[in-house]
Formats: sequence, C-alpha cells, structure tokens
Amino acid sequence: MRAVLVLLTVGLLAAPGAPARDDVRPSAQDAGPPLPVLVSLDPANFDRTADPCADIYRFVNGAWLERNPVPPEYGRFGVGTEVQQRNQQVLRQILAESAARPDAPEGSAARLLGDFWCACTDTAAVEAQGLLPISDMLGRINACASLDDVRFFLSFAQHQGVPLLFNLFPEQAADDATQMVLWAWQGGLGLPDRDYYLRDDEQSRALRGEYAGHVAAMFVLLGEAPDLAAQHAGIVMRFETRLAESSLDNVSLRDPQATWNPLTPVAADALCPGFRWADLLSRMGVGRVARVNVAQTDFFVAAGQLMDLVPLEEWQVYLRWHVVHEAAPYLSSAFDQESFAFFGRTLTGTMQQQPRWRRCLQATDQALGFALGQEYVARTFSPEARRRALEMVDNLKAAMRDSLQSLPWMSDATREQALAKLAAFAQKIGYPDAWRDYSALRLDRRTYAANAQAAAAFEVRRQLARLAKPVDRGEWLMSPQTVNAYYNPGLNEIVFPAGILQPPFFSEHQDDAQNYGAMGAIIGHEITHGFDDQGAQYDKDGNLANWWTAADLAEFQRRAAVLQGQYDGYVAIDDLHVNGALTLGENIADLGGLRIAYLAFQKAMEGRPRTPDAQGFTPEQRFFMSFVQSWRAAIRPEALRLQVQTDPHSPAYFRATGPLKNLAEFRAAFGCGEGDASVRAQGERAEIW
Repeated sequence: MRAVLVLLTVGLLAAPGAPARDDVRPSAQDAGPPLPVLVSLDPANFDRTADPCADIYRFVNGAWLERNPVPPEYGRFGVGTEVQQRNQQVLRQILAESAARPDAPEGSAARLLGDFWCACTDTAAVEAQGLLPISDMLGRINACASLDDVRFFLSFAQHQGVPLLFNLFPEQAADDATQMVLWAWQGGLGLPDRDYYLRDDEQSRALRGEYAGHVAAMFVLLGEAPDLAAQHAGIVMRFETRLAESSLDNVSLRDPQATWNPLTPVAADALCPGFRWADLLSRMGVGRVARVNVAQTDFFVAAGQLMDLVPLEEWQVYLRWHVVHEAAPYLSSAFDQESFAFFGRTLTGTMQQQPRWRRCLQATDQALGFALGQEYVARTFSPEARRRALEMVDNLKAAMRDSLQSLPWMSDATREQALAKLAAFAQKIGYPDAWRDYSALRLDRRTYAANAQAAAAFEVRRQLARLAKPVDRGEWLMSPQTVNAYYNPGLNEIVFPAGILQPPFFSEHQDDAQNYGAMGAIIGHEITHGFDDQGAQYDKDGNLANWWTAADLAEFQRRAAVLQGQYDGYVAIDDLHVNGALTLGENIADLGGLRIAYLAFQKAMEGRPRTPDAQGFTPEQRFFMSFVQSWRAAIRPEALRLQVQTDPHSPAYFRATGPLKNLAEFRAAFGCGEGDASVRAQGERAEIW
C-alpha cells in the first residue's frame, strides 16, 4: 500500500491419484495453438502508410492492431499479455508435473503446488462444496449479538487474510526505514474507487444501479428472497457510500506525506475510539506496538463512528456481502459467474471468463508464487541472461549519473544528494537470492476454497511476524514469473523479475537497439521513479525526508507541471481526459526512463557503425520503434474508462507517444520537424531528468 511504484505492462486486472505424465499436459482445447516466438520489430506488424512523425504508434503497430482485436476473455490485450501467456505455458507444465507427484514429501514445493492446482481444477468438487467454504464466516457474522462482536469478527477476518472494512499490514516506517511499523489503510468498498460512489453523471448513476443489482443477486444466491436481497443491497450501497465520502481520492493517495500519520495506540483510540485499537491488535496476535500509521485519518474517524452508530443488523448485512464478494472466485460457478458478470463484463467489457486452467494458474501464483517461481527461473532464465540484464542496469545507472552531473537546472547542493541517492540504489534481477519457505503450510487436493483461505492466513502470519524482525532487504514484492517491475522507495531499490526479462522486452540474443529500446526504457523507468514526484521525497536511506533546496524543488515542480499539463490534454475516450495529476509519477518515469535508456544505448554503440538493417531502419530508429512496440495494446472502451478513472498509469497509446513528443533524439532519428503531430511545440516540451 505504501508508495511502491510499479510499471504495469500487462492489462489485467483463480483428484486424487497420479495420472500418467501425458495426461497432465495442457490440453489443446484449453491451451489453444502453440504461441509463436515473440519477434521484436516484425515488419508484418508495421503500417508503412503511416507517417512516423504524425503517428509513430500506428507506424510500428498498425498492422498488428488490425489483426488483433481484444480476445473475448480480456479487457485489454498487448505485448505484456503475450509475454504472460508464454510464461503461463511454462508454469502450467510445472503445475502438471507437480500434480503427477501426489506422494511428494508434505510441505515440499511439488506437493503444495500439486495439491493447490488439483483442488482448483477439480470443478466437480468445487460445485459440490456449495456455500460450505464460507459457512464458518457467515455463521460467525450471524452469531454476532453486539457491536463488540462485530469488532471481534473484523479482527478475526483480518487474521484470516480477509481484509473487511480496512487493511492492516507491516511496512517500513516513513521516518525511519530501518524499522517496521503496522499500517492501517482505508478499504471497505466494492466498487473500484471512491469516486464511483460520488460522481453524479448519468453513466455513474447507471453503473451504481448495476452494482446494486449485482449485490442483490449475490444475496439471492446466499438464499435470500429477491425483495429482501434488494433491501440489503440498498443497505450495502448506503454503507459503502458513507465510507467513500471519508476516503482519500486516488490522487491524494499518491502523496506520501498525506498517508504518514503515525500514532500510539492510545492516540489512535482518542482519534477513532470506535476501533478499540489495543483489543484489535491483541486479537490479531500483534501484541504491543509503539505506534500504528493510521494512513487516512478521516476515513478511520468516520469508520470508527460507524462502529458505534450503525445498527448491528446493518453491520451483518454489510459483512455478509463482503465475505461472499471476496470468496466468489473460489466458490461454485453460480457465485463465480455472477461476480464476473459485473466486475468482468460490466466494468471492463470482457465478454467471457478465461479458461479454468488460466484462472487456477493465477490463483496458484497468488498463493504460492515463489514456490512456482523457483522452477520457472530454472527453465527460462539463464545465468547469461541475468548477467546481461545486470550489465544493462549498471549502464542505465551510469547514464542517470551522467545526466544528474550535467543537469543545468539543479544546484550543486541538491545534485550531491541526488547522486548519493543514486549511488545507494540496490537492484534485484530475475529472482531472490533466498527462496521463500512454505513448508509449514498445509493443503489438500479436495477443497480449493479452503486451500486459498489457508494460503491467505499463512501469508498474514508471515507478514505480521515481520513486525518483530529487522527490515528484510531481501524481501520481494513480486514473484519471479511476474511480467512487471517496480521501485521501492523504502528500500531504495529497483526490481526486475525474470518474467519481464523475456522477448520482445529483453533477450540475451537480441541486439542493443531492441533491448535498450524496450527493457532499457523499463529499467530507466524504475530508476527515474526514485526521482519522480513521489520518489523524490525519499532520501538515499528510504526515509521520507527533504533533500532539496527550496529553489530546486520549486523548479522541479514547475517542470513536472508542464508534463502534467501535457497529459491532462489527452482525451482517452469520448470526453474523458487522462488525469495528469494521477498519472504524473508514471509519466515522469516514462519520460526520464526513455531518455536515460537512449543515453545508455548511445554509450553501448560507441565505435560501432550505424548501418541500417534489412528494412532500412537505423539503430536509433529501431531503438524508438522497439520502445513504441513495447506499449502495443488493444483495449475495450469499458476497460479504458476504468483505467483512466483509477489507474496511475496512462493508457498505452499515450505512454508510447507522450514521451517521444518531448525528445530531440526522436525528432532527429526520424527527421521530424516543428509542426509535426509527434512533436510538441518548443515552449511546451517537458524536460526534467
């Protein structure tokens, strides 16, 4: 929840006996045709009728876009999804082989993976379970006889990995990155963002009506009569709207100063006595803590008031809804399909669910990601690939250092601090040095939902145990097979899982133009996150501390405002604009990352000829084309609306084209001039890092 800055490249967002090996391989019906090797800069994907100085995105990706409408099981589909699909084929084979070893030692990776996978794919057993997987939780809710019982249930649910109303998790202290503290974070909503409850336009009102209908349908599946279910849906809507009114909006959530509000438990009780913090923490097994970071104080004040003011019966309705909502993907098909109908079809336009094996793979990855990742790395990520990736990271850091040393608008005092922060950067490449231990977790091959619950509770216990330990600098926030990357300001580190270090983003067999244009820009993106509007508020040790002179900070903010204005001007769909404030950090990282990737690429090309390739493109042109290709994606209108309203990342088209409009190097590579659509007017160009 803390300001961990990630680069999203994928548009997303769960039988006893040992069959013969051939029987557990992916079936052709489920897996589809073999996925082709992803070739960088395939001419078959170009649209040569487009002018790169007018629309470089169509020039590079136009033919692919014509051939690839969004598949029915996706809201958006692009290069990252293709890489993910290839990774999933490897992961599925690993799971199939694990499933064929039911006698593997208890607690071993093979046993855990095989048990979880078999239980999820046994749809007959899932159907037979009905409501049984959540009967204990529902029974506890129905047995609540007082609001004190509600408080007890909330702490119990948190401990089971079901964060109802709010989230509790350990994280580094913003004022002392060597210490772990407990963070309390707003939650409790069913819709994607608080503004979905507060916007008063016709489309938002209609969507709230559809959401209420979905909530009522889920209550009917719980056994309620339709009239009663509709009444209960109204209670949920009123309850969640009150929470939304006191929640921080998604732009404010990006401000690390706004979400650092450490309090002693006594002070937290004085602020919002309805929670009774000491009791809550004791029931979760946390014990005594010196302080809790109440990240959104207005939310917890309001939620604490609800603890005393809302009648017990309404609390029970609200809690029943969120229990079934959280559990729906693990329950029988009626619940799963009703949940998909709203959160998939209505919100993102996705026409059908992904095949069961993909959903089970994703659920296994969520529950046992590092057990699955260890074998994935062994099959897909060679020592040579890791060595070359580390070399690229070192080259990008050197390019950033050169840029900082020559930055004309920064004073020497601030420059010294910026260089010290860069020198302190840690990097993690491919996979962790020490693998996570799941051996104490117990699963079986019969009860999918129970396995998911056990894995969630296991992770809560693992996380809470971190409060009593020194900060673990080896902790990974993503599994190695994830097609993504991130910068963590508390550890001042950049992390690149093996899952994204794959073609066409990166390959030990690709040339520098392709690797630096795609993966180099991703590496540069994460480096620049340490110096974007959020990351620049953290010092080299990971503390939330100012290291800028007042004049330099004002100049940085002025330059960032130029970039914010650029993206504010982009119309994503109909009259819906990109939110330049929400996406500012990612846009700064895109622009700065591409620039330092180009500098590193030029360094790598020193002394080498700039010979055009067989298609007639120079290395510099291929660098920028590789960058643009990395953002190739098709997206449904519904998914695009959802992204613009909730996601701190700009839509793919603007991520590909927005940075280029500011770069002289791009203009020179393609001979673009003033007045071309791919070139911003000279007085409007953003130049930061």
